[in-house]
Order: sequence, then C-alpha cells, then structure tokens
Amino acid sequence: MNFWLSIGLTAALGITIEALVLLMLLPMLKRSGVVRENFQEVYIPAAVGITFPITILLCYIALELAGVYGGEVYTLYLAAVALICLLGLLDDLIGTRESLGFRGHFSRLFKGELTTGALKALGVGFISLFLAVFLSSDAIDIVVNTLLLALFTNIINLLDLRPGRAIKGFLFFAVIIMLLVRVDYLMFIPLMAAVLFYFPFDLRAKAMMGDAGSNVLGFSLGLACVMGMEFSFRVGTVILLILIHIFTEKYSLTKIIERVGVLRYLDELGRS
Repeated sequence: MNFWLSIGLTAALGITIEALVLLMLLPMLKRSGVVRENFQEVYIPAAVGITFPITILLCYIALELAGVYGGEVYTLYLAAVALICLLGLLDDLIGTRESLGFRGHFSRLFKGELTTGALKALGVGFISLFLAVFLSSDAIDIVVNTLLLALFTNIINLLDLRPGRAIKGFLFFAVIIMLLVRVDYLMFIPLMAAVLFYFPFDLRAKAMMGDAGSNVLGFSLGLACVMGMEFSFRVGTVILLILIHIFTEKYSLTKIIERVGVLRYLDELGRS
C-alpha cells in the first residue's frame, strides 16, 4: 500500500474511532460521576484521555490486517501507553491535591506514605526503563533514554491546568520534533488523529483528558525523540527537561503565562 495512502486512511480511521468512543464515553463518565471541577468551578467529565490508547489499539489492529504494522516497537509502544494511561487514570480517580510536584509526592514517600502521584512517577520510570533497554545501544544510552521518556511523560501534565493548554503544548512540541527528527509517522498518526478530534472538547471545557491523557501525550513525544534523535541532541533535551521541571517546582507556569502578553494570547486562543 502507498505510504501516504496508509497515512491518510489511518488518520481517517483514527478520527472515526475517537469520535465513536467519545460519543459513548462522555455520557458514561457523567453517569458514573467521573467528573472534576475545572478552574471555572464547573464539573466536567474527567480522565477522557483513556480514549487515546483505545484509538491507537484499534488502528493498530487495522494496520496489522492491512499488512503494514510496524512490529515489535509498535507493540511495545501500545503496551507502554496503556500502562501509563492506567497509572494516570488511577491518579485522576483517587488522587488528591494535598501533594503537588515531584518534591511533594516524594517527600511523603520518604516518610512512608505512598501517593498516587509517587506511584505514577515510579511506574512511569520503570516503564521508561523497560522501553529504553529495548531501544538503546549501551548503558549510557539506556540512562539517557529512560530520563528522556520519563521527563517528557510529565511535561504535558505540567501544562494541563487550563482548557486546551496541554493540547497546544503537545502540538507545539510535536511540530518541532517532526521538523528536527525522523519520525515513524504511521506509528504516531492514530494518536495525532485522536488528539485533533478531541481538541475542541478540551478547548471549550467540555471534557478534561486528565493525567490519563496528558501522560500518554508526553510519553509519545519522548519516544519519538528516542527513536529519531541523535545522542547529543537527546542529552541536550534531557538537560532542558530537567531545568523545566526544576523551574516549575519553584514558579507557577500559569502566572508566567498570564503576565506575558504573547503567551496569554496563545493560551486563550480558541477558548470559549
């Protein structure tokens, strides 16, 4: 099958699947009480990001049937995002706001109290290590790739405080990565299709993807870098991500965005 035809058909299938899953899922979440108060003090369906691995799974089944499935790395990616989504879902459902950031979660962990945030961070770390072992050439490469995957997984979550902000951040990083890195488009197009269809729901505060979604997006960005970026660039990206995490432990991204005119405009663009 022609490559671009495969991309187009997979994108169309991804959008269709995401639409059908959202159509069924949103009413179910409301009925089940899986809602969360947003910054406007309005309760909306939460953890809607669970649709992303579902869309990826069904698209991958179609790719296998069409004879264009990417093999082991696709399977590893699917398993990883499913587990990461599950950890995020657990945090969305029973997590509290008593501890925020790595410092808050791990300070409580060192006192013998496991939080959902710490569990998620540990789980993501081990999942990242698992994939890094398969995708790396030596021990140093494993360390760098593990950090790259784990840190990227959390980066989109840091933005998910206002409608549409996390998706905009994801799309920004995705475009940069596609311009700089050789990407397996067929591998990631199901997620991109799902995100683009879901975007208006998030932007208009009709749904909240939660950690179940934001962590999947971040991990996918990290994996694209691991698979296509030269070692020196991966090291530089890890250092940048560490600095961003240190910065956000001390300062509020929301306050910074509100103070910078261009960032505030982009943040509010399209938001109803």
